[in-house]
Order: sequence, then C-alpha cells, then structure tokens
Amino acid sequence: MEILPAIDLRGGCCVRLRQGDYAQETVFGDDPAAMAKRWTNEGATRLHLVDLDGAKAGRPVNVDALRAIARTVSIPCEIGGGIRDDESLKLILEEIGLDRAIVGTAALKQPDWFRAAVERYPGRVALGLDARNGMVATAGWLDVSQTPAEELALQFRGLPLAAVIYTNIANDGMMQGLDAGTLRDLEHLADRGFPVIASGGVTTLADVQQLLAISRRQPQLVGAIIGRAIYEGVIRVADAVALTHAS
Repeated sequence: MEILPAIDLRGGCCVRLRQGDYAQETVFGDDPAAMAKRWTNEGATRLHLVDLDGAKAGRPVNVDALRAIARTVSIPCEIGGGIRDDESLKLILEEIGLDRAIVGTAALKQPDWFRAAVERYPGRVALGLDARNGMVATAGWLDVSQTPAEELALQFRGLPLAAVIYTNIANDGMMQGLDAGTLRDLEHLADRGFPVIASGGVTTLADVQQLLAISRRQPQLVGAIIGRAIYEGVIRVADAVALTHAS
C-alpha cells in the first residue's frame, strides 16, 4: 500500500480545508514545489495534488504551481480538481506531464466522455469518488447528487482505471480518524475489483495500520492519502512509509 502526501492548492499556496469547506481554510505554505520536495525527501513515492480553485472553476487554475511541482520532483503525481474535458486532460497528462488525472464531477455528469477518456489514457485516469452520506458530491464538494457512490463506481467496472479515490467528506480535514463505515466502504469497493485509494480522515499511524490490515486481506486497497495530519506534525511521512514497508 502506497502513502500519498496531499498538496491542496488554492491561490498558488498549499492549504487544507475542513470537510471541503472553502471558508475553513488553513494555509500551510506558499511554495508548493518546495512542499512536494519535502514529502519526496521523506520517502513518498507518489503525491496527491488537488486544484481547489480548479474544482470550483471547472478547469485547471493552479497551472503554474503544477508545472513547478512537475519540474521539481521525479516521483509520479496525481491531480484532481476541475478536469472535465479533453483540453484539461491533455494539459495535465501531456503538456504538464503529471502521471494521473482524477475526474469526479464529469464522471457523474458526462459518463460517456469519462469512459472514452479512461480508454484513451489507460491506467492514467482515476475516478474521484467523493461521498457525503453515501451520495456523490461534485463541483468541489459544493453540490451533493442523489447518486450513491458505489453505484457510480460500478458504471465503470472493467475499464482500465488508474484507481478509485474514495473520500468520505465528513472525515476530511477533521483530524478525527477513520470511522468503521468508511473502512467498510473502502474494503467493499476493493472487493468489487477496483484499485482503491483511501482519502480523508487518516489522522494517526493507527489509522494507517487499520488500512494496512485491510490491504493485507484485500490487496486492491493500494494507497492512503494523508493531508492535514502531516502538516500539523501528527504523522511523519517517513514513519507512515516505514509502516507500509514493514507490512
């Protein structure tokens, strides 16, 4: 299981939100490329980037920061936020050269386009599955649909997805740990055959250990994204990575 430090971008800075609320923002740095280098130096093998401005605008916005990160680190990076058309996919995957593009809103609202995108870039497009009370949230989590999260994922079963990145919004940025329901959801998605990355709520090394226990039972749980906990010093990236190697 891979540890993915998160870098959330807003206005060119590294920030974290609570439960996706843009009004509850903490700024952790004004040099995203330096932050990316820091996590790489601590042993990260992949980074999870989020363009928060892009998620609102419906197109990539923090492009300069993404280019700087791509120039600075050699490990693969995935990016979500505002990727909803062919032009945005080409910018991210071909021009900037990031490893993966994460699509959420467009997968729900334009499923045929999403299927075609996954087929065009096999192994490089991930499904961003963000859930509030089990329902898919879109547009930077500002809107909640009436579509159950698992139902959306199953529409794309059998496609060459890079991963399904599952976030329980209620846990994100709250520093309260992973709840039993989220752990069940993650294992259930992995049982369905999807490569799954856990996102939101990883607060302590004990949370990492819980995910590793699931990953040993179900190897399709392939990653864990850690955000606020590494910025506030509760988890050291090196320690989390060491746990995965020990398992």
